[in-house]
Amino acid sequence: MSFDFDYLLTQWPALLDGLWMTLQVSALSIVLSLLIGVLGAGVRLFKLPALSQLVMIYVELIRNTPILVQLFFIFYGLPAVGMKLSLYWSGVLCLSLWAGAYQIENLRGGLATIDKGLREAGMALNLQSRQFFRLIAVPIAFRISLPAMLNTAISLLKNSAYLQTIGLAELTFVAVDRIATDFRAIEMFAAICVIYLALVAVLALLAGRLEARLQRPFQQ
Repeated sequence: MSFDFDYLLTQWPALLDGLWMTLQVSALSIVLSLLIGVLGAGVRLFKLPALSQLVMIYVELIRNTPILVQLFFIFYGLPAVGMKLSLYWSGVLCLSLWAGAYQIENLRGGLATIDKGLREAGMALNLQSRQFFRLIAVPIAFRISLPAMLNTAISLLKNSAYLQTIGLAELTFVAVDRIATDFRAIEMFAAICVIYLALVAVLALLAGRLEARLQRPFQQ
């Protein structure tokens, strides 16, 4: 069976629809995972009673169980206790919780490298702990942890393909659906492979520019 470019062109609109869904879910999940990372790292940093232990349990639970199991638990398990979510929000919740656990550890590693002298300087300026965390600690930790955070974001983007198992019409779902009806596996898998490579390359490029910008010395 030869590679049929004409067939691929006819399926391009459907692939674009799947790509748009992938971008929506991934972008929202990346933002939410960063929020989870900041909040969770803050809880671990300040060692808040009970909350710190809960965050630690959450991180270990997510990091030591397959993401597919987590997805099935959210989509099939939560309705059993009265928490039914749509396909879209099940996917967003799963990806956000999965990546959020890793972002907590990424940021916690960055926060751990902050010199004690900065904390003492913040105290000398009469900054409260929350102000020091928000204005000084988090920006520095972001700069230090950016490569690790990028790797997590890229993994999240690729893991969005798992959402096809619950029927969300993202990029991989569209490709598999077309393969089931038209039996053109080579064309479909080649197309989504190129698309995912392009998405990762763009994300890495943007992160690289952000990292270079953050490394510039301050100029008045």
